[in-house]
Amino acid sequence: MNIDHYTYRVTWSPEDGEHVGLCAEFPSLSWLAEKPEAALSGIRRVVAKTVADMKKSGEHIPEPLADKHYSGEFRVRIPPVVHRTLALQAAEQGVSLNRLASAKLAA
Repeated sequence: MNIDHYTYRVTWSPEDGEHVGLCAEFPSLSWLAEKPEAALSGIRRVVAKTVADMKKSGEHIPEPLADKHYSGEFRVRIPPVVHRTLALQAAEQGVSLNRLASAKLAA
């Protein structure tokens, strides 16, 4: 498993007064540091150690989001009144409901 493929993020934590490094595939892990670069290298080290420990114990290791295949399709349930409103908007704009919903999600 290549830890470089995981999704890392560094953000400011007002509660801690430091930058926090995060990994989307391991939401329970974080690393605090004064500088953003240190927060990133810290979370990368924690992820690498966690993955190594998981390998040793035979646990399932999360697949990096970047390596997953996405079909471009997913289902979403909405109230009938919202469905009707969106269908009406799509008809008025001369586009399919799928195109309208996709544009709204991307905005």
